[in-house]
Amino acid sequence: MGLLPLVAEGAMVRRRGKHLIGPVDLKLEGAGVTMVVGPNGSGKTSLLSVLHGTLRLSGGDVRWACPLDEARKKQGFVFQTPKLLRRSVRDNLTYPLILLGVAKSEAREKAAEWAERVGIEHAFMQPARILSGGERQKLALARALIREPEVLFLDEPCSSLDGRATREIEEILISASNAGTRIMMSTHNMGQAKRLGDEVIFVLDGKLLEFRAAGAFFEAPETAQARAFLRGDIVE
Repeated sequence: MGLLPLVAEGAMVRRRGKHLIGPVDLKLEGAGVTMVVGPNGSGKTSLLSVLHGTLRLSGGDVRWACPLDEARKKQGFVFQTPKLLRRSVRDNLTYPLILLGVAKSEAREKAAEWAERVGIEHAFMQPARILSGGERQKLALARALIREPEVLFLDEPCSSLDGRATREIEEILISASNAGTRIMMSTHNMGQAKRLGDEVIFVLDGKLLEFRAAGAFFEAPETAQARAFLRGDIVE
């Protein structure tokens, strides 16, 4: 049984009296890349965390097409600041496979393959801490993709990278999407959203104001808030 569709109905989160996200109603299905955009603090990260299942709901429901324990094994999450093990690049890549019960020899073989695929094979046996920012993000992506997830969430993975590193990360994501991984990714970069997105979610004040095909959103946003955001105006 596959993961999708992912359905959220009235999903919301409140913490200490503060409204973080919701109520969210959406259905994520099919193939492709969904870009989540909106001003800083609008709720992009909270939305991804709610759908991924790492942010406990205060109300509503989020459900996959398969049981939750199975769903957890078939999805991944890449954070804005990579969370890496204090071990070698090889060990960072083999770790998720070992957890799945893959034999160590096979895990190391796949790790070497993925290190080469994302361009960090030169540091394969070196500590992950010595990697540059772009290389760390490549490692985090490879570690998520090595498990061949059906769905991958990414929280602004290129926010602190230069143009070259951003382009290389985007190429990895395009390749993953073409191979069948469903991607949902937040970004503050509208050029990136246009390059990668098949559809766009616009979030403001924890609410989903638009969820449309990317072309339609950028050409003719439906809400005044989205139009102002795309013009570069301050939106509150």
